[in-house]
Amino acid sequence: MDTRDGGSDNRLVAESPFDKVAVIGAGAWGTALAMTAHRAGRRVSLWAREAEIVEAVTSDRRNPFLPDYPLPPEIAVSGDMAAVVADAGLVILVVPSQFLRPMTRAVEAALAPGVPVVICAKGIETDSGKLMSQIVAEEMPGRPQAVLSGPSFAAEVAEGQPTAVTIASEDAVGGAVEATASLAANICLALGSDNFRPYISDDPVGVEVGGAVKNVLAIACGIADGLGMGSNPRAALITRGLAELKRLAEALGGRRETVTGLAGIGDLTLTCSSTQSRNFSFGRALGQGQTPEQALAGKKSVAEGAVNARSVTQLARRLGVEMPICEAVNAILHDGLSIQDAVQALLTRPIKAESRELEPHVTLPHPSAATEPQPNDMV
Repeated sequence: MDTRDGGSDNRLVAESPFDKVAVIGAGAWGTALAMTAHRAGRRVSLWAREAEIVEAVTSDRRNPFLPDYPLPPEIAVSGDMAAVVADAGLVILVVPSQFLRPMTRAVEAALAPGVPVVICAKGIETDSGKLMSQIVAEEMPGRPQAVLSGPSFAAEVAEGQPTAVTIASEDAVGGAVEATASLAANICLALGSDNFRPYISDDPVGVEVGGAVKNVLAIACGIADGLGMGSNPRAALITRGLAELKRLAEALGGRRETVTGLAGIGDLTLTCSSTQSRNFSFGRALGQGQTPEQALAGKKSVAEGAVNARSVTQLARRLGVEMPICEAVNAILHDGLSIQDAVQALLTRPIKAESRELEPHVTLPHPSAATEPQPNDMV
């Protein structure tokens, strides 16, 4: 590291950020991140699982997952894992959360020791309830890791629209000097450009929880939109959903303040407010009367919230964390609860205080609550 004269803050600036970046996963987001690294001056290779994606990009530089934005010819695209990660100084993992474990095994077998990885998968593993960082720690023991998340639609990033994200690593602690010398800081320097602005965090857990839970909450907002509801319900879902994010993050050792940043409220607001969001669109189709199977049929990309609704709620129950909105989405998707019953149950839950200090002490029966037990008492 090269210490530059930055005055009393004693800033550190990397002499040479990671030169070659390998992106694992050629979906829309992986492709957009490959373009981001290229714009930042890195040499970039992109691994694609599907042979047809490699062929399409090779022939006309267009990925069917992101067809409106041709890849620069300098980005090498291949299905050969060893070739993609060869000489890489940094690997970015951009695969659906439920496929991360087998993918990390494949990457670990081909990757040189000590090369750090950036986790872009958003979710909680089904059954185990483990965060993506825990999976990487198990399957890639001892390897440095960071987490990238934030409000970032792939198409807008590929287009070059201004975007801000959070990059978190555990070594960004101990004061300004250590934070600026951390893995997260070096990744920020490697990926930052005129239109892609990363921020440094030392709370990977908080960042991960924000990325996992916001997809479930986006389904709830989509359902409300599909039902023809207006702005009031969406604002309530986002705000109370944020409270659920804070509770889960804190229970897992993260910080509540992280959830109020880009990887929490930023990503939550974006995902819950636009049909560009796969999860919002999926929920909207449910609200309009489609079954989950109908809403997912024919989609190229995965609605992560449909899977993570179950894993998030299972983890929350295990930890004793109250997450009624996520519980309602899970009950609709996996327990056969009707949307109408879920909405009614949420609206007539006992009245509680909003502030964190008062919340444990105030519980009043809702005046409109039914006297009979509700079909979804867990909501």
